[in-house]
Amino acid sequence: MENALATFSASTVTTILLLAASTLFIQGVEGSIGVNYGTLANNLPPPAQVAHFLLESTIINRVRLFDASTEILRAFAHTGIAVTVTVTNDQIPHLTNIGFAQEWLKSNVQPHVRTTNIVRILVGNEVISTANKLLIASLVPAMQALHAALVDASLDSRIKISTPHSLGILSSSSPPSGGKFRQGYDTHVLKPVLSFLRATNSPFMINPYPFFGSSPETLDYALFRTSSGVFDENTKLSYTNMLDAQLDAVFSAMKLLGFSDIEIVISETGWPSLGDSSQVGVDAESAAQYNRNLMQHVTSGAGTPLMPNRTFETYIFALFNEDLKPGPTCERNFGLFLPDMTPVYDIGILRSTVAAASKFHHATYISVLTIGLLIISNHG
Repeated sequence: MENALATFSASTVTTILLLAASTLFIQGVEGSIGVNYGTLANNLPPPAQVAHFLLESTIINRVRLFDASTEILRAFAHTGIAVTVTVTNDQIPHLTNIGFAQEWLKSNVQPHVRTTNIVRILVGNEVISTANKLLIASLVPAMQALHAALVDASLDSRIKISTPHSLGILSSSSPPSGGKFRQGYDTHVLKPVLSFLRATNSPFMINPYPFFGSSPETLDYALFRTSSGVFDENTKLSYTNMLDAQLDAVFSAMKLLGFSDIEIVISETGWPSLGDSSQVGVDAESAAQYNRNLMQHVTSGAGTPLMPNRTFETYIFALFNEDLKPGPTCERNFGLFLPDMTPVYDIGILRSTVAAASKFHHATYISVLTIGLLIISNHG
């Protein structure tokens, strides 16, 4: 009996130790989680203050900008934070000219490359969704010209080029295995984009927002809560959250064109903490739940049903609430932080939170280890 009890106790303690040890790594998201740093506001802190705050007070080590602001790029000098800059949509037609592309690079990027960790240039944002024929026709030539300018400057191995898309590029997204790009854009625009990305070892960037795809009936599914989920009859795979379904629809569309090998990066996703009274699930609790679950999911290595065992580089939208953004109330309330840099809600990205959590987990681990050794000793 004593031997059996000792065996049981040792086994139980081992299990508890493994569980306790596993909790020590819940916060290990530094390599994959970034934030969108938008500036459509009149009350934001100076960029130097923002860069210092992100470096010293948060675990965020990637930032996406919606332009190539000199002030912001200088602010992130010597921080090591990976910065993605953007060529605004209106500049895309000019960028098709190699001379303009070289000048843009010399003016906006090259002065900063020695001090600021610029890793990616995005050509426009959601260009296809603009339905502007000139912008769409210029997209791939602009990407090619800018890449040629990077090659000339010997920066092509360090800085990659891509362009983010909304889910509006899909004509079909349900079931996820039936995802297809919109007819016409698929072969004339997206196939050349994907060919460019493959040739330059760059990712396909997508802006999935379960928030905009949710309804009162699918709110739990969108927020990663327990729900009935979605079953894909074609693949016999079950989906427990809307983000996975959206990503797999994009993957299926890429696969249909023969590009299932290209990495997918989530360039924007988020949830507002405030909205109009008619909107369901728009509050700080829901926003915290979405972003907390998002971080855990994309860094867990679980992947999606069609892309298992992988992580996703992900940029949460957005760093701050932006009071000058047009549209409904929710558009001005996607921020993780208020302009004074206090959190709108807590999702575990503040270093003080991480440090406290780590100390707690360490103390728990040591306590369990001590108890376990005592149990084994008493019954040995």
